[in-house]
Amino acid sequence: MLLCIAKLIFCQNSSNVEGRYHIHKKQNTKNSDTISPVYAPSPEVHISQSPDYPPPVPSDPSYALAPSDPNDPGNSTTDCIFDVRSFGAVGDGDTDDTAAFRTAWKAACEVESGVVLVPSDGTFMITSTIFSGPCKSGLVFQVDGVLMPPNGPDCWPESDSSKQWLVFYRLDDMTLTGTGTIEGNGQKWWDLPCKPHKGPNGSTLPGPCESPSLIRFFMSSNLVVTGLKIQNSPQFHMKFDGCRGVLIDKLSISSPKLSPNTDGIHIENTKSVGIYDSVIGNGDDCISIGTGCSDVDIDAVTCGPSHGISIGSLGVQNSRACVSNITVRNVIIKDSDNGLRIKTWQGGSGSVTGIWFENIQMENVRNCVIVDQYYCLSKACRNQTSAVYLTDVTYRNIKGTYDVRSPPIHFACSDSVACTNITMSEVELLPYEGVLVDDPFCWNAYGTQETLTIPPIDCLQEGMPQSLAEISLYGC
Repeated sequence: MLLCIAKLIFCQNSSNVEGRYHIHKKQNTKNSDTISPVYAPSPEVHISQSPDYPPPVPSDPSYALAPSDPNDPGNSTTDCIFDVRSFGAVGDGDTDDTAAFRTAWKAACEVESGVVLVPSDGTFMITSTIFSGPCKSGLVFQVDGVLMPPNGPDCWPESDSSKQWLVFYRLDDMTLTGTGTIEGNGQKWWDLPCKPHKGPNGSTLPGPCESPSLIRFFMSSNLVVTGLKIQNSPQFHMKFDGCRGVLIDKLSISSPKLSPNTDGIHIENTKSVGIYDSVIGNGDDCISIGTGCSDVDIDAVTCGPSHGISIGSLGVQNSRACVSNITVRNVIIKDSDNGLRIKTWQGGSGSVTGIWFENIQMENVRNCVIVDQYYCLSKACRNQTSAVYLTDVTYRNIKGTYDVRSPPIHFACSDSVACTNITMSEVELLPYEGVLVDDPFCWNAYGTQETLTIPPIDCLQEGMPQSLAEISLYGC
């Protein structure tokens, strides 16, 4: 009888172990590299000649929660929180805290759902640093205090890169968040006597030579950036290069109107991006989209002052550029040099296709709607026959006021490669001041008007150009 009881207990314990094993066992899939469902990029989308709806949203902004919120019942334990002060950071704004940050990062990188915490009661200065992976999943870099680089080029260590400051490299499933501020200390970089930029009252002032971008994500996937205040970058505030699956939500990005090359968010060679509920004011493009980008959704963003939302510049130095499936909706652009801009250099190749601008409010904007396929930074650019092919671009419900110094609608397409399938619907743009309503400008641009525009755009040609067969060679 004792032997039977022992066998019975043994069998029950074995069953319980097996049950626990099945609960926590990672499911086997055919493709272990698949991006998690929260950030999964949309499947390949083929936009028709006249899409009835914009491309699908690649990310869900409701996911953008501060993962290390202590009030979150699903939050990880405090054992996973690595406060940089515990690793020697001082946080007085003068002491170099770089070593403490690197050590805290290394520790958080080695555990699931690790949190690098920058506490709210300090100002932390670190030098140019690459926070690299791979790391365990769920890593969070939480800035609740102030984080900043050295104050200007004279304080920048000679051994550090002057092109970038905070770099996140080869990471998957990582979040940059917090209630604090990332301060760029950009003023002394903007004043360097190299590249001229506009000053007050039409004057020309010196500008940056080789200035660092503030935050860069490189070759990473499944990223969330949310909640932060980012300001006064020496150059670009935030760059994404070679990334996939990016969610940007509830950011505040700001720098002065005359600060040169201070793009708010720049993406290139990056796919499946959502940018939501953010406010951006700066001295260059609010959001710039470079080559190699696709499936980008921008919604509920306020830009201004800025140079607007730009696709490009593309095709520089006869390069090939491919951009597709870009949606910009429910956006306010105010007090800006440009509104919705697509800019390409002559001599490039490739294509820009499947672009959707909808529900855009303009307030005192120069060049509200502009396609410039003659983009050039000097007077030395020569005419070239090759060009990036632009097709399937929709402007729907674009309303507001424009600066009368420039026509509100400007389609300057390549001499040899026409822009095609441009759709205009409910476009109503009135002068911000005065009564002058400039006629829109078109050159080699083909499309349709679903409704009459204000001002009337009689220069848009109907149908397709005769050289369409040759244009097909420019597809990506």
